[in-house]
Amino acid sequence: MMMTAALTEGASNNLLMQFAGLGGLEWVIIIGLIVVVFFGVRKIPELARSFGRAGAEYHKARIEAKKEIQEMKSGGNVDREKLEAIADTLGIDYTNKNNDELRSAIDIELNKTKQ
Repeated sequence: MMMTAALTEGASNNLLMQFAGLGGLEWVIIIGLIVVVFFGVRKIPELARSFGRAGAEYHKARIEAKKEIQEMKSGGNVDREKLEAIADTLGIDYTNKNNDELRSAIDIELNKTKQ
């Protein structure tokens, strides 16, 4: 019984060593080939554009949220709807929170995304 456990452990280590033996460039090529097979050569630029747009929208929303936070800190009057919209964009639950608690939760979430 112990011999079979040792054999299966050795086999899994050999398999792991085979996968680990591939360098980073080989993995990139393999993943690239898989993407080409699944999506085709014509779809790849469209996918790249959509990922770029999504990233740009995320950064735009983050900049807007930072502006709103700075406006709040400088004493500007930001109403509850704007706070809730920012919290919703960042995925923060704003129920049962007053404006100050919501501002601090938004600030914490923005600092989390920086790291």
